[in-house]
Amino acid sequence: MPDSLPELERRRADLLAQISRLADFRPGSITSTQGRCGNPNCHCHKPGEPGHGPNLRLTYKLDGKTITESFATPAAQRKAEREVAEFAHYRELSRAFIEVNAQICRARPVEDTLSPEEKKRPKRSATKSRAK
Repeated sequence: MPDSLPELERRRADLLAQISRLADFRPGSITSTQGRCGNPNCHCHKPGEPGHGPNLRLTYKLDGKTITESFATPAAQRKAEREVAEFAHYRELSRAFIEVNAQICRARPVEDTLSPEEKKRPKRSATKSRAK
């Protein structure tokens, strides 16, 4: 049996409260890069050397462009990891919020909200007029 309208409204209020308690967040993902540098005398160019890395970076889209940020310190990396994880939590809450609102819309009864002028308008004929 579907939830009652008051229960759905309570769930919506609960989701809004959870959203309002979210910490700092931002979209993106943390990726790892590894490779060789441009210095031919560097150890990374020697046979059997794996190269530099792994280097972790934050990647996200801004105005249709992909932005990649390197981390200056391990603390900056941990901060970005927390923010990206919090964004994932925001997306889960947002999806749940949209779904419960759709359920509320389906569960809420239709109310007669026509104004007196709208009630006076003639209804369209159900029969089609014949072409002449």
